[in-house]
Amino acid sequence: MGSTQFGNFDNFCRDSTLPVCNVLSPFHNQTGPWGGCELTGIPLSGGRRLGNLGSIVLCAIAILVSALLILRSDRKKAAVGRSEMQLFLLGYIIIEICEIFTVGEFPLSSTVRIAFTGIHIGFIVATTWILMLNALIGYQIIDDGTPISLFLICASALVLFIGTGYITLDTGFEWTGHFKSSLNGPPSGSNRSIALYVLYQLAPLVFLVAYFVLEAYLVLGVLGETRPLLYLTTAAILFAVGQVFNYVVSPHICNGTHGKIDGALFETLFTLLAVVMVWVFWSSITEDDWPVPPSYT
Repeated sequence: MGSTQFGNFDNFCRDSTLPVCNVLSPFHNQTGPWGGCELTGIPLSGGRRLGNLGSIVLCAIAILVSALLILRSDRKKAAVGRSEMQLFLLGYIIIEICEIFTVGEFPLSSTVRIAFTGIHIGFIVATTWILMLNALIGYQIIDDGTPISLFLICASALVLFIGTGYITLDTGFEWTGHFKSSLNGPPSGSNRSIALYVLYQLAPLVFLVAYFVLEAYLVLGVLGETRPLLYLTTAAILFAVGQVFNYVVSPHICNGTHGKIDGALFETLFTLLAVVMVWVFWSSITEDDWPVPPSYT
């Protein structure tokens, strides 16, 4: 994920198109003191440009596919964690809507772009948290689909969303000036933000790893099956490939296409495929013929 010191974003923003770079840039877009290949995209009238049309199109496709998965989930009335999985998909839809205006570099005013970035990063943290809680639902610690289950998930996710969103917005708008040092570019400042680094880079990764471990144990240790684990592993691999494109391959794609596209396009594609496989995995373990032990019913 780049050779940076803890909390520094300059190398990340130099090599990748990330929503967080919009609040760290003095121009509140993907252009900043970090340099690197600039995503020029498609020129529009009035000196404007559409930075990443491919990502925008894929985001629109991701929104449609996720909406279809939500509708498909409704058909599984007795499925464990149906409502909770739909919450995850709804969060992912909001992420993709925001991504159109942040990573897709849709021509917007700085104020609107910062606002979308705050919502985007807040929902990344909240949605990965919801996904992790989806794994706990499978253990039936609390009955799924009940008001208390949905309340606890939504309330905890809302706390993470508000906290993360506020830090992101305060960094971009400089409301309090507390995060102003994050706007200092390299070499002295290196756009260092410990709070955003932990919330945006590390927390979602921890939640995703926890989801994988919890679900892997549920499938192997409780259900005693291996086929669903193949779906889950495929989802993890697809997600990892998307991150490699975004953080490692992206500058090579950008330079090779003279700024027309970069790795963000492929990150959007592989993340969509990963989400689909997560849904396939969930669907496979909620079939009626799995031998579920009495203690988990």
